[in-house]
Amino acid sequence: MGLIVQKYGGTSVGTIERILRVADRIIANKEAGHDMVIILSAMGKSTDVLIDMAKEITPYPSEREMDMLLTTGEQVSIALLSMALHQKGYDAISLTGWQAGITTESIHGRARIKEIDPTRIRAELDRGRVVIVAGFQGISDTGEITTLGRGGSDTSAVALAASLQADKCEIFTDVAGVYTADPRVVPAASKLDRISYDEMLELANLGAGVLHPRSVEAAKKYKVKLVVRSSFTAEEGTYVEEVPDMETGRVVSGVAHDDEVAKITVVGMAAKVGTLSRLFNTLADHRVNVDIIIQSSYDSDVTNISFTVAAGDLKHALDTLAKNQAELGFEKVDYEEGLSKVSIVGSGMVNNPGVAAEMFRVLAEEQITIKMVSTSDIKVSCVIPADLTELAVRSLHTAYGLDVAETAVVHGS
Repeated sequence: MGLIVQKYGGTSVGTIERILRVADRIIANKEAGHDMVIILSAMGKSTDVLIDMAKEITPYPSEREMDMLLTTGEQVSIALLSMALHQKGYDAISLTGWQAGITTESIHGRARIKEIDPTRIRAELDRGRVVIVAGFQGISDTGEITTLGRGGSDTSAVALAASLQADKCEIFTDVAGVYTADPRVVPAASKLDRISYDEMLELANLGAGVLHPRSVEAAKKYKVKLVVRSSFTAEEGTYVEEVPDMETGRVVSGVAHDDEVAKITVVGMAAKVGTLSRLFNTLADHRVNVDIIIQSSYDSDVTNISFTVAAGDLKHALDTLAKNQAELGFEKVDYEEGLSKVSIVGSGMVNNPGVAAEMFRVLAEEQITIKMVSTSDIKVSCVIPADLTELAVRSLHTAYGLDVAETAVVHGS
């Protein structure tokens, strides 16, 4: 017996039939004596539908009004699940993010959670109810409805689990757990029983979409016991924890990829102290997220700086640089689209020399050009042409001994 927080993604609640299936899973836990707090995403692709509707009216909708619009998606799913539990004879109540006590920054579209007051949730649990909370949303200090951005429901779930000191937080999705690679790209990928917070954070940052990085950061900070599971089977999932059981002895735990990468090169900046600071502070002030950075100098006075951004942020980044060219003092900007980032991740890399060299060898044998490289203690990332992504991922997965007999993977349809 204990308190369990469960989060169900859009695929898991995409139809009424699936909502009823989620209700049955919740009831099984409730019958086992657990208090249940449920966080839901919007049904299926309903958020995309709302975005498309807004764009039919204006290509540049107000960020405030977009938050007002998008938060309705989660309110639909939480109300329907509450009705389903009532129909099955179980008391439940649905709460919006602000009713659940989630306070955020005063930023629309990408707010971060500042604090959670769990008083209302605890009171409803004491009444014996299943508490169903809308993910992805909160309220600012000034009383404005806000959204948490991409992956916000994962973050809502982990933050609530931390605030409530839950026994565990289960993230239900359309795959059975965390895999050594995307099983849609590598059929021989295997599900990991356990993975460390640090490895999971790297994989999430590098393109593994099963968990959002902010949720993993929060889980690590507050020591939340995190489990990734399928909402379509009873299969045991992947535990994300502080120190995993390293019985596999793997140097590399997984291969991740992000096939929406663009490269920008700022040409002809002054090679002096403060150049990097001015450039990247300008980009940060305009909320341009930068990933891999390389500086190359051809003489003592001039330097070129290359960096990657998400493909969707390319136009905004280029516009920001153009508007600030005089202040930053560069000659021109070059850019390249159609790139991807392929990465290997593993805590075992720290004490095993030659891991990066093996990655470079494998890519070279496949005639894959490496355009940029980034490393840390537990990961190596290479920027390559996007049309060679799948070849690179499969080759690396094999080279590091991650292949197993082809595994059946359950996906939501």
